Amino acid sequence: MAKREFKYRGYTIEELKGMSMDKLVEIMPSRTRRALLRGFTDQQKKLILRMRDAQSSINEGKKPKPIRTHCRDMPILPEMVGLEFEIYNGKEFNRIEIKPGMIGQYLGEFAMGRKPVKHRAPGVGATRSSLFVPIR
Repeated sequence: MAKREFKYRGYTIEELKGMSMDKLVEIMPSRTRRALLRGFTDQQKKLILRMRDAQSSINEGKKPKPIRTHCRDMPILPEMVGLEFEIYNGKEFNRIEIKPGMIGQYLGEFAMGRKPVKHRAPGVGATRSSLFVPIR
């Protein structure tokens, strides 16, 4: 059985990479479309330049280092597919490889900024009733 080719809203990755930004904006989800229509911030423009440098080194046959960024509000574009990013979550950088299914989402969605709460035994100063821990 042949491997299924990835399509984003009916377009292959090669077609998406060859599209103009205006055509790409039309097929993006509404929140991403609105962000792209506003234009890129200075931080996002710097990230795009570093991303294109990394892409050109891939074309030369070299493996680039992951691109470190604090820019969590950057929408994932088709030209980012295959690159590795290190996204800051407020404490450390999380390494993420961009896959085709991530197109249209934001970089920050893949570097969680909060840890889930893990409850343990009551601490110092707890009331008498909260000290009771049921035996299972």
